[in-house]
Amino acid sequence: MIGACYNMEYMENPPPVQPPPARRWVWIAVVLAVLVVVIVVAALIALNRPARESAPSTDKTASTSTSTSPNASENWQEQGVAIAGKYADADAVSLGDNQYRLYYAVEPEVQGNKMEVFSATSTDGITWTPESGTRRTFAAFPDVLQLKDGTWRMYFQDNQAGGIRSATSTDGLTFTDEPGLRLDTNEPEFNLDTVGAQSTTLLPDGTYVMVYRGTINEPYQTTEKIPNQNTQLYFWATSKDGLEFERQGTAIDSRNDTLYGLTDGADFVRWDDNTLRVYFWSYTGVYYTTFVNNTFTEPVFTFTNHPGANQRFSPDPPGDPTLIKINGGWKMFYGQHTKGIYYATLANGSD
Repeated sequence: MIGACYNMEYMENPPPVQPPPARRWVWIAVVLAVLVVVIVVAALIALNRPARESAPSTDKTASTSTSTSPNASENWQEQGVAIAGKYADADAVSLGDNQYRLYYAVEPEVQGNKMEVFSATSTDGITWTPESGTRRTFAAFPDVLQLKDGTWRMYFQDNQAGGIRSATSTDGLTFTDEPGLRLDTNEPEFNLDTVGAQSTTLLPDGTYVMVYRGTINEPYQTTEKIPNQNTQLYFWATSKDGLEFERQGTAIDSRNDTLYGLTDGADFVRWDDNTLRVYFWSYTGVYYTTFVNNTFTEPVFTFTNHPGANQRFSPDPPGDPTLIKINGGWKMFYGQHTKGIYYATLANGSD
């Protein structure tokens, strides 16, 4: 009976069937393989997600840096207005004994103007005292340098005469015109409408070097929509007496996708390292090129008064820069349309 009862209980509640040992290890292997695949996939997703998320940010940064103004090569800091009014085309000179003079012209848009050139003096480059009278009429872009005999010569753009003329002065205030044109529009291989916006310097050997803007009466050809309907580039010429100039060719060619056909308001500057630079402005702001071995280097961007504007064609860039070192610090004076002559200082310079 005991045996019979046992057999009945076994039949009603049979023990679970155990798979053979070989099949058991197969199932374990399958489960482990699935777990490994899940872990690997999860790890790959975790590793790839930051890369995919950071890629758009990197692209956005690169796009912003290429679509905005190029990085400035010098740390110029905008300071404010030096001479308020509808003036432009400034040119700064040193008078010695800690005295400085700024020549500047009335803007052509001013109704009833006679293209007057004015002047003001300062001891610090911050506060300027206007001098009475006018230095000259019907002149643009006054370009003044002191000659070896102490007298002054002003080169200027004379639209009535169709070229660049000059005048001399013993005191820098009253100028007497010199006869003839220094340069006209007869530039070889170029059909120029006007010449002007010149800047002149004297080399140690007594040679005059002048850079001057030539305007071609047609827009720069590009896929971009540009503001100007003409093209401006710079040429250069040399002279032994400051009167008869020999043309030397192109100095700054604006026909590229950096300057987009615009260069203007040049100013020769002898820099701290004794190199000779030419500062000028274009759509983005102020650039400079270095004159060395009778060549001009590629332009270097240096200043804009609209940092972070993200605009290739600034609505009101700093125009016609002129630079001078005052009390140990560099100052840049530039025109702001209808507002006056403003200035900026180099970061390590005097305020």
